[in-house]
Amino acid sequence: MADTASESLESGRQARPDAPPSSRIDPTMPHAARRYDYWLGGKDNFAADRASGDAVAAAYPAIRTTVIENRRFMHRATRHLATAGRIRQFLDIGTGIPTSPNMHEVAQHIAPGSRVVYVDNDPIVLAHARALLTSAPDGATAYVDADLRDPERILHHPDLRATLDLTRPVGLMLVAILHFLRDSDDPYGVTRRLIEAIPSGSYVVISHATTDLVPRHIAATAASTTATSMIDMAFRTRDQFESFFDGLELIPPGISPVTEWRPEDPPEQRTPAVQASMYAAVARKP
Repeated sequence: MADTASESLESGRQARPDAPPSSRIDPTMPHAARRYDYWLGGKDNFAADRASGDAVAAAYPAIRTTVIENRRFMHRATRHLATAGRIRQFLDIGTGIPTSPNMHEVAQHIAPGSRVVYVDNDPIVLAHARALLTSAPDGATAYVDADLRDPERILHHPDLRATLDLTRPVGLMLVAILHFLRDSDDPYGVTRRLIEAIPSGSYVVISHATTDLVPRHIAATAASTTATSMIDMAFRTRDQFESFFDGLELIPPGISPVTEWRPEDPPEQRTPAVQASMYAAVARKP
């Protein structure tokens, strides 16, 4: 039901992260980042991505609204971290195909010296990122080819180490990515390892698909829709979502539908939660 530019876990899990990029592009298998690009009207997708996207849209017609609202949440959260949180370093896991304004553009508009590391495991995403995600002169961007399921590869990657100082606060962005981890992938352990690696004063930004906010007849189709779309998704409840923030300090408004996290539109112009069925929250590491 929900996807985002940050969605970047390949449904076909056979490709090794150290394999040549060309060998890891399988146009016959949908990829979440390319599917998201399709929903946004982009051109960097294959027939399999479009078929997967259409399968989801048939069961949940509001999916395009969902991806837009999730992206708007990412922008608001980034602005908050760059202003009130005074964060100058960001680790964005699940970059997605670039769609301006990108996260580093939002952060560097506020603080030109901001440094951003983007992480993705799709060679197409990384090729676009390296070509298009150009830092402001005072800041820096880097791109890491890695999978969220392998946090050690991310944390010890030389490009990350050369760009971010992990002794200083970081904004960890896990926007619409964790719902691509099954329970067997240990999503809570993966998240905990990433949080352990960043210091006190850092922030964690997460959004996640849920069936809590949609009518029962739509929620009942979630499993079959996921199977038809050929991309695994785990729809988690509010309590399950909250568990990602164990040990952290949620900032107001706490856990909320993605459309209701510090909205900037007047109430009459806001998208109803049912049309963007995702939870969102931002928390500070004490």
